[in-house]
Amino acid sequence: MRAHQIMTRSVISVTPEATILEAASIMLRRHVSGLPVVDTAGKLVGIVSEGDFLRRSEIGTQRKRSRWLKFLTGDGAAAADFVHENGRKISEVMTRDPITITEDTPLEKIVLLMEENHVKRLPVMRGDTLVGIVSRANLLQAVASLAREIPDPTADDDHIRGRILNMLEKKDWCPFGVNVVVRDGTVHLNGLITEEKSRQAAIVVAENVAGVKKVHDHLCWVEPISGMYLESPDDADSAKDQLVRPIDAMMR
Repeated sequence: MRAHQIMTRSVISVTPEATILEAASIMLRRHVSGLPVVDTAGKLVGIVSEGDFLRRSEIGTQRKRSRWLKFLTGDGAAAADFVHENGRKISEVMTRDPITITEDTPLEKIVLLMEENHVKRLPVMRGDTLVGIVSRANLLQAVASLAREIPDPTADDDHIRGRILNMLEKKDWCPFGVNVVVRDGTVHLNGLITEEKSRQAAIVVAENVAGVKKVHDHLCWVEPISGMYLESPDDADSAKDQLVRPIDAMMR
């Protein structure tokens, strides 16, 4: 998927001359956590977000700098902090020259840019024109949309089994001697694992195949050196239940 498939197109923006109060009011009223800053010519010049309002004189959260830190950073850093904490216009607090993307930017690159630059939104540009914005909320909406169940006409037991086995056998952590049994959409996973994380990964593989209703874990953990093994939590619980039932019957 690409940016144009998930971006918000009706972008709410402010001008560099807008006041802090105006921007904060818009963000609260429209339930957004950031705003692109666009000049009178329609050019993107910055972006302002909730983070820009964390250190503000109005609420007494200005940055406290020790004398030693002031000596190391110089007067310039202190002066810049003062402007950011006391400025009245958006141009004085906004992040200038924000990182941007195009409509064709893949979601993988968008997430990478967000992680590397610690940002929660990226303006979408078509040349010099702002045409949208992609936020973490847009990515969440995409996940929610694609995670919805879509009926698969080929989701019978045989197809389900084949798809699970095909996916598992491609993984480096595939359980040894893996076998899959499917009955009416209920999957039973069998095999040996040497790493507990492989158990959940195998279950997730099965859960993501269309038509699967439930997954039973019969994967047995084996310690490679000693050969010691433990049955799956599902099987252990089942065995415990079978032991408890006769005892309950005897107590009655």
